[in-house]
Amino acid sequence: MNSVVLLSEIKKHLSDVTIYEMRMVDNHVIIDVPKKETHFWSPQLYLEIEELSETTSLVKGLFGPKPQVWTFFMFLHFVVAIVFLIFGVIVYSNWSLQKVSVFPVVMLVVLAIIWVIFYFVGRLGKATGKKQMDSLKKFTKLLLQKIN
Repeated sequence: MNSVVLLSEIKKHLSDVTIYEMRMVDNHVIIDVPKKETHFWSPQLYLEIEELSETTSLVKGLFGPKPQVWTFFMFLHFVVAIVFLIFGVIVYSNWSLQKVSVFPVVMLVVLAIIWVIFYFVGRLGKATGKKQMDSLKKFTKLLLQKIN
């Protein structure tokens, strides 16, 4: 089935189902967890419908965090990276001037530890949203089977 028909079928079936929230932009469909079940780590499912020929379409899906979560984490990483570079320059300057300064070196270690903590917090968040992701995946498989 071509992408226009597939998108209209998806829209029709998703409007019948009140469990999930859906947005459509061009050939993209975004399926969200219901607001009452949403938490900070709730995933979204992005579907892209790509027309291969007049009779066939390819559906690509991507699970990911909500844009706010992604932006927040990228901002935190950016801040830590900039502060790390600043302290790195201070440590290098002190070393080249043969001065001893412990605080900038300690800050480099602390910032590296913060990066590791960010990684594990992200993994924890991913695990927290896994159940909802599995639910979205199951729902989407059933939806595509109904349409097909």
